[in-house]
Amino acid sequence: MDPATIIGIGMALAAIVASIVMEGGNLGSMFLVAPMVLVIFGTVGAAMAGTMFRDAKKLPRALVRAFAARQVRPDENVEVIVALADRARREGLLSLDRDMDQIADPFLRRAVEMAVDGTDADEIAEILGAEVDAKRAADASEAKLFHDMGGYSPTIGIIGTVLGLIHVLGSLTDPSSLGEKIAGAFVATLWGVLAANVLWFPLSNRLKRVSEIACEQMELTIEGVLAIQAGSSPRLIARKLASMVPVDDSPPAREVA
Repeated sequence: MDPATIIGIGMALAAIVASIVMEGGNLGSMFLVAPMVLVIFGTVGAAMAGTMFRDAKKLPRALVRAFAARQVRPDENVEVIVALADRARREGLLSLDRDMDQIADPFLRRAVEMAVDGTDADEIAEILGAEVDAKRAADASEAKLFHDMGGYSPTIGIIGTVLGLIHVLGSLTDPSSLGEKIAGAFVATLWGVLAANVLWFPLSNRLKRVSEIACEQMELTIEGVLAIQAGSSPRLIARKLASMVPVDDSPPAREVA
């Protein structure tokens, strides 16, 4: 699990809390149940209204994935692919069928199975490319849901503030309580803006980045398996795949026979 999201959200919340304390404010004044319920459930409801129910059902799973997604590297399969290329060059492509169960990545395993079965290279590229596109589209729908929530949240917060101010205007006969009630009315706006910019938008961007890296890995896998099927040398495959990986994610140099 990559801790960047937890650290980032924690840092942003710590900065907000520190700001309140440094200004001498009451930390408990921002934790009012009514505005929090309105902003959270109102935002989720508005986002659901703007999508399909099948997409909305993904929200809990997407929330977990945003925080707990396994840290994937684009070059994760490079060494495995190069080793497979080395064996295929020495013993033939059909020899890869013996170790199929030892390939941990399901996508790589399916790609190798298709190559061993003699599937045409163009068909492999088309079928696996369509799988990458399908994953990218599914991930985009999850990220869009959080992005929509980020757009609705501040507006829902303003609605809460307006409702609070209506309540204040109905209590003008008690001037001593006006200050507290006006402050409470603006808590909804605070939570609307806070949730959008500290939670929903960051989670949307996080899901986009996780999807981007996973799709890069899948595309690299396709290129590697097609190169194996074409009979390219392991050294050439290693160099080709390394050239497809961002500099910061490039694997260390490795000599291949």
